[in-house]
Amino acid sequence: MKREPAIERLTDPAEDWDFVVIGGGATGLGCAVDAAARGYRVALLEQYDFAKGTSSRSTKLVHGGVRYLRQGNISLVLEALRERGLLSQNASHLVRHQAFVIPNYSWWEGPFYGIGMKVYDTLAGKLGLSPSSMLTREETLEAIPTLDREGLTGGVIYYDGQFDDSRLAVNLAQTVFDLGGVAVNRCPVEGLVKENGLLSGVHARDLESGVTFELRAKGVINATGPFTDHVRHMDDAAAPSVIAASQGVHLILPRRFLPGDAAIMVPHTSDGRILFAVPWHDRVILGTTDTPTEKIDIEPRPLEEEIAFILDNASQYLGHPPTRNDVLSVYAGLRPLVRSGEGASTAALSRDHTILVSDAGLVSVAGGKWTTYRKMAEDTIDHAQLVALLEHRACVTQELKIHGCMDTPTAGTSPMDLYGSDAEGIRAIGRDRPDLARPLSNRLPYTGAEVVWAARYEMARSVEDVLARRTRALLLDARASIDIAPPVAELMAEELGRDAAWAAESTEAYVQLARGYLIQDNMEV
Repeated sequence: MKREPAIERLTDPAEDWDFVVIGGGATGLGCAVDAAARGYRVALLEQYDFAKGTSSRSTKLVHGGVRYLRQGNISLVLEALRERGLLSQNASHLVRHQAFVIPNYSWWEGPFYGIGMKVYDTLAGKLGLSPSSMLTREETLEAIPTLDREGLTGGVIYYDGQFDDSRLAVNLAQTVFDLGGVAVNRCPVEGLVKENGLLSGVHARDLESGVTFELRAKGVINATGPFTDHVRHMDDAAAPSVIAASQGVHLILPRRFLPGDAAIMVPHTSDGRILFAVPWHDRVILGTTDTPTEKIDIEPRPLEEEIAFILDNASQYLGHPPTRNDVLSVYAGLRPLVRSGEGASTAALSRDHTILVSDAGLVSVAGGKWTTYRKMAEDTIDHAQLVALLEHRACVTQELKIHGCMDTPTAGTSPMDLYGSDAEGIRAIGRDRPDLARPLSNRLPYTGAEVVWAARYEMARSVEDVLARRTRALLLDARASIDIAPPVAELMAEELGRDAAWAAESTEAYVQLARGYLIQDNMEV
């Protein structure tokens, strides 16, 4: 996956596309993969970087949605559980089974949640994971030794999926290329092209060269998540806004707060959301909040009250309550929920996706979540091929292996396992240059070989691309990631043919970004 030849294809006036997809997050990448797999000619344009926004800021779960089961949205839970099973088969290098424990502190919680999780198991059908079961107090503490013991009566254990979101996004972009399509980052759509009132393409700009160009296409798909309304207003300035954005915040803690293999699920908090404490990449993710917001920003920032909410709720269940000074990183993301009526809170809005078709033929898809990205893409392309007057071609992604997937899944115990079939290529770089095989930091697992690989084969174009999304250094330890930004910039400059000034500029830009992920009191960078 190389950017220069991709740009050459996009700027070639002889190229004619069936679809242009706007947006390089989960939904847009899913749409591009689906269209390319059906044999359509597809180009995807991303303004920033793949998964720069919401799609790299999730809770890292592939799940049916226990909250939606409680709300009675059985159809959504059924769909998500089915998609969970398909994704675990098609991206086995990234998706892992994860045990979750619901701690019980009242006599009624055990049977209440136990019955609910049995329903969850049943809905999963043949694509289900291990069955749920009741735990004694002793078994609960064995699974989660750091739980608050006072008043603990037992627990319920169930199983869901866990993954690395931005790594999946990169692999989906690679899959687009594997199928003959094109996907590029740093290439915003600046306008829509119309003929006789109908869409016929887009105007775009390559931010690296400054070159503007026009892409002709039979269909245009708007898959921009929280920015859906922005593109819809390019098409029709009077189009009503449909996005009701909600901010979700997560905190990253050291592994000592959850040393076992199981995660904690708290089924109800004061804002109506479920709270998770999940082991991930030898850290612990705490989250999430649900804060309605009118501000649509590519870099949303956590509010002080959100941080306090998570720490306060976690303290009710952990024997050693975490403090602000324990937090290694904090990140925020925007959920692109679809408005369902005046006055509805975002915690109550469904994650069902919605497809809108404008009079000019713009196909917009909004809502949804990572777990159901494939089904969202299937539904979108089913609509888009009709709008574009293309011959009907059936979806084939249910059994399509995503780039990196291996017939024999890896154990998931090494950082290299996340690369699946690409891992050997990274190891080869390290063998050719042993200095690149060593970790860049004693607090992070990433090597120089991974930096080179990201720049050479994964379209990483900045220090941020590498440390925030090709690796997860920014989320795992923001301060440690700042420390390794200069050597990462030097390696990227060498690989991309940039000079020392570029390396310094990219480093400084990253440091300024990473400051926003630190919350420790009186901390200086």
